[in-house]
Amino acid sequence: MKRVHLFISGRVQGVFYRAFTKEVADSLGLSGWVRNLRDGRVEAVFEGDEDKISFAIQRCKEGPPYAVVSNIEIIWEEPEGIKGFEIKRTF
Repeated sequence: MKRVHLFISGRVQGVFYRAFTKEVADSLGLSGWVRNLRDGRVEAVFEGDEDKISFAIQRCKEGPPYAVVSNIEIIWEEPEGIKGFEIKRTF
């Protein structure tokens, strides 16, 4: 079990990026959460198999059709045992 914390920059709000991220996580069986940040970025956490997390990161670099991802800050952390994946409120 691994955990990654992502900060995604670019045109990532108002383009269904959070819903896209949840769909990716659910399809891979990953746990975690995603939310918009007030500074225009999206923050996401994935927990699960490292190979599946790596694939999710690749999908996050692509984003949904109207997104333009300019950068993803990737921070590997200790897993917390999150269950399920949720879209959180803006922070």
